[in-house]
Amino acid sequence: MSYQTDIERKFCRLGEAITVTEGCLIAGYASLFGACDQGGDIVCKGAYEASLATLAAEGRRVKMLWQHDPAQPIGIWEEVREDARGLFVKGRLLASTQRGREAAALIEAGAIDGLSIGYRTKKAGKTDKGQRLLTELELWEVSLVTFPMLPSARVGAKGESLHADALRNMAAAIRDARQELAQN
Repeated sequence: MSYQTDIERKFCRLGEAITVTEGCLIAGYASLFGACDQGGDIVCKGAYEASLATLAAEGRRVKMLWQHDPAQPIGIWEEVREDARGLFVKGRLLASTQRGREAAALIEAGAIDGLSIGYRTKKAGKTDKGQRLLTELELWEVSLVTFPMLPSARVGAKGESLHADALRNMAAAIRDARQELAQN
């Protein structure tokens, strides 16, 4: 894979999705604030704020890629925002692309269940435990991936019932994150 070496990736779990006429809708959290991932990194609230503002001001969007491959865009993130919990993303896989159709089929079958963020660290510090505390990130892309780095973050999507399913999945993810934090 030819990708710039200074980009970093963080993975989250992806729940279920359903095919609709416009493609496969997906939504959820690509990053959770305060949760330590398997690489020892913790993203702080506000870490994406400046990057998202710059993208909006320039009329650009965060890219949706397949496995971080810039040659394989598979859809469109229609909403990317920070909230109190983390980085929320909502978008659709494009059925008009072969890889988009393949990704939708893999998600529906349960073969792919991860989201991963691609970014450049602008500011970071360290915790008492030696974990990297990410305070400002330049977000480039959110990919669908095979292996998630942050398994406690879950995403769900169901066409018209997207919001109800997302709320159920968010509640489950919060429970999982609390259990994970209690163990650390």
